[in-house]
Amino acid sequence: MPSLTLRQWVGYTGFALVFILVAAVMVWRGDILKAGLDPQVPFQTYEPPPPPDYRQSAAWALLDARAPSAENAAIFFVHSTTYNGGAGWNGPIGDRKADAYLKRVVIPNYAGPFARAGAISAPRYRQASLYTRLTLREDAREARAFAYGDVEQAFDQWLAEHLTGPIILAGVEQGADLIARLVKERVAVDPSLRQRLVAVYLVDAIVAVNQTTPITACHARDQTGCVVGWSQVGEGDEGAAKRRLRRALIWDDRGQLVELGDRPALCVNPVSGSDDGAAVPERRHLGAANATGLEWGLRPAFIDRQIATQCRDGLLRHTVLKSESFREFSGWADRRKARPYNLFYADIEADALARLAAWNTRQTS
Repeated sequence: MPSLTLRQWVGYTGFALVFILVAAVMVWRGDILKAGLDPQVPFQTYEPPPPPDYRQSAAWALLDARAPSAENAAIFFVHSTTYNGGAGWNGPIGDRKADAYLKRVVIPNYAGPFARAGAISAPRYRQASLYTRLTLREDAREARAFAYGDVEQAFDQWLAEHLTGPIILAGVEQGADLIARLVKERVAVDPSLRQRLVAVYLVDAIVAVNQTTPITACHARDQTGCVVGWSQVGEGDEGAAKRRLRRALIWDDRGQLVELGDRPALCVNPVSGSDDGAAVPERRHLGAANATGLEWGLRPAFIDRQIATQCRDGLLRHTVLKSESFREFSGWADRRKARPYNLFYADIEADALARLAAWNTRQTS
């Protein structure tokens, strides 16, 4: 067998090095991309973007947006993280890419289910970056707490324009975390707001049971002044379930984010509107929707009677919907944001309308 030439040795060695490098990138790709989102500066010395002025319409993604034939509720909606990070711990108001994801994905899929209930207002705010959801570092917790200050100011401005009538508070993922704190610190201690409260919706977020006391979990769909909240995971995906609970942060009584630990997590099934933990069969599922890119005020097409659900161990377990319309985005960062579809769009819509009808009936009785 002829011996290898020097050129061949160099070629094979180069190929091996390239193969090893590609394999390493594939194995540690997530860590590499995650590291690229780290602002690399302590939050204490970080200079945040300029604050929004909620007296101006530019500070709102939606401002009293009303769909045709909407009911009489005023809805305050806080969106999930749409800002990747890298340049800062908190996103600037009007960031082009963040706003594009907000308008195209989050608003139609997650604010959309409330459109028939009334006028929706959704503030832009100096949101904590996607990176803050991927680490338990103290800097990340401070960035999330900083974002709450904007949401609280937006809420004050919104309340000043909505002094009477029924109100609904809603948020998705990190936005739901901020709504949970708002409920605990503002709504729960104000009897007049509690009387006006139709319901609180904490979509795909982990919140501890009794975290918003005395406003507690909803037990039935005709109940008002309660919380509908859940964090969803596909049936059988125990790895994701364990990671979600292990990484969960909740607000304590001092307004600081602490680990969930052994505290039980809130789970109200959006299909049944109850926290009883009962298994809910597919036939009761009112409809999933992919509303991404849909114009505001239009209702999407629904795929109904497809998803079985059950609250178990603090999480909403659901059967997986196998459809080309319900795939995640391909980008690493976008796959870690709010999903580009809503498995319970029609169920949330029906729940909000039912509770609003119950609230209105009680006001006239």
